[in-house]
Amino acid sequence: GATTGTVNTTRSSLASQYDDLRSQIDQLATDSGYNGVNLLNGDALAVVFNNAALDESISGVTFDSAGLGISATAHGFQTDVDVDSALTDLTAALGTLRAQSVAFGSSLSVVQTRQDFTKSMVNTLQTGADNLVLADTNQEGANMLALQTRQSLSTTALSLASQASQSVLQLFQ
Repeated sequence: GATTGTVNTTRSSLASQYDDLRSQIDQLATDSGYNGVNLLNGDALAVVFNNAALDESISGVTFDSAGLGISATAHGFQTDVDVDSALTDLTAALGTLRAQSVAFGSSLSVVQTRQDFTKSMVNTLQTGADNLVLADTNQEGANMLALQTRQSLSTTALSLASQASQSVLQLFQ
């Protein structure tokens, strides 16, 4: 009965590397959070705009090795069936990642478009407000000088008129 074979050390080494990569995938999924939200660890992100009808909700996924369907090596890759099984798992995981990448990319596009519109609207409104309250200092300075000159001429004219009437009154005294 029983047959015994020798262990292929190259396949065992590759199986060990494969399992190390699975651990790294798990660690990446755990560490991929930003501002307390980890879309690759099942968290959801709510993007709130000024209008509730425009709010965006982005559902997270669990993309650790288990969530991607990448199972641990069986028998240290000593048989071709074990290697083929791992390749099938990796191919399916790659397809899942590509599909989710498209979904995240679509959500990102929507959020960026809305953000660009909002920034543009803020800039337009700020420019309009600045145009309403900011004056051309050169033009306003010229207007002020003209007003002061007009006032000075009016004062001088009144003074001359007053002196002329006093001169006429002095002739009759």
